[in-house]
Amino acid sequence: MPKNIKLAKRSGFCYGVKRAVETVQKLKQQNPDKKICILGELIHNMHVIKELEDMGIKTIYEVPEHGEGICVIRSHGASPETLEKISNAGFELVDLTCPDVKKVQQKAIKLVQEGCFLVIVGKAEHPEVMAIKACAEQFGNDVVVATEIEQLKEYEQKIKEHKKVGVVVQTTQMISTLKEIVNYLIPISKEIIVENTICLSTSMRQKEAKDLAQETDLMVVVGSKKSANTSHLAEILKPITKTIHIEDDSELKDYNDLIEAAQNISITAGASTPDKIINNVMNKLKGE
Repeated sequence: MPKNIKLAKRSGFCYGVKRAVETVQKLKQQNPDKKICILGELIHNMHVIKELEDMGIKTIYEVPEHGEGICVIRSHGASPETLEKISNAGFELVDLTCPDVKKVQQKAIKLVQEGCFLVIVGKAEHPEVMAIKACAEQFGNDVVVATEIEQLKEYEQKIKEHKKVGVVVQTTQMISTLKEIVNYLIPISKEIIVENTICLSTSMRQKEAKDLAQETDLMVVVGSKKSANTSHLAEILKPITKTIHIEDDSELKDYNDLIEAAQNISITAGASTPDKIINNVMNKLKGE
């Protein structure tokens, strides 16, 4: 009996990632003789990074003392100090921070300026969160990052004493994590302002994947293990149905037994997964 294989409508590049990739490619086409580099991986997908390198677009991980050509800020954003460093090094700066991430930075700054103790719900080591924190800390020191209540316990007294508490969220976080943090903060805060800055694309992608999982024997999540939004998809789906997280079709062979046993298979993919990778997975599952 042939398998029933479905692909989530909301899978693959979100508009912020699409914008970043297309803009960088266009930059190279319009400036063939200029050196172009990106500070950090443009998106969390090694296939895309390799394609950009083949075009002559380099990824750098530190700002050199002296630079030439164009330096691109990736969709995750960067700290004000980093932006200044790039300009001072002599680069032409092109800022491709995702507009949704920019909004979080602006809301974080506003809350700190209004005297809030700021809680950023996100992973402290994630580049997007590091940039949000750095933006907010220009205007005050009461800024903490947390994805678990335990991480806030040491600040409990300070939170109780503060006039107001503000909350922003990493754009690719899970709504369940935000709820958990807010539920902890409400009884210990005099006043709390919550800005749900999870991007609409992330929320809709998660909701669609959860709906698909209800009627599926096996969910296949495609995308980089380094991608926060892709990892969260897998995390959300595992309690609902059998779920595997792969980076590309070459990993499907590791799950032959699960695939064989499943009649209904659904595929979803992270916001930094190219269509080509998704299609390869789809075709291999169909036996093409």
